[in-house]
Amino acid sequence: MSNLKSIHHAAIICSDYEKSKDFYVSKLGCKIIAETFREARNSYKLDLQIGEGGGQIELFSFENPPKRASWPEACGLRHLAFVTNNIEKSVADLNAKGIETEPIRLDEITGKRFVFFDDPDNLPLELYELE
Repeated sequence: MSNLKSIHHAAIICSDYEKSKDFYVSKLGCKIIAETFREARNSYKLDLQIGEGGGQIELFSFENPPKRASWPEACGLRHLAFVTNNIEKSVADLNAKGIETEPIRLDEITGKRFVFFDDPDNLPLELYELE
């Protein structure tokens, strides 16, 4: 399928809307594009811009969402990765905001550095350094 150009968004269902909204906006620095309360579903949809590249996150809240297997290496979407150009600075910023990160690792195939951390629902997130 050669018509694919890029990933537009990733959709995330959270268990605590306010906690996740704070995490993605205040701690990761995503910009709010739109916030919609859907009365019929008693849920929110928060559209977030990631950096300047056009990628987005759709953050959804639903009452009593089922748990999703995440660890160890469950089948399905494995993680969401964000690009950074300075992994040490990004890790220090996350740690200063109370977000624990794993040790920085080196991708043996690409030679690039990366690190994992979790969102409030233990969704694995990655920072991937591109210089």
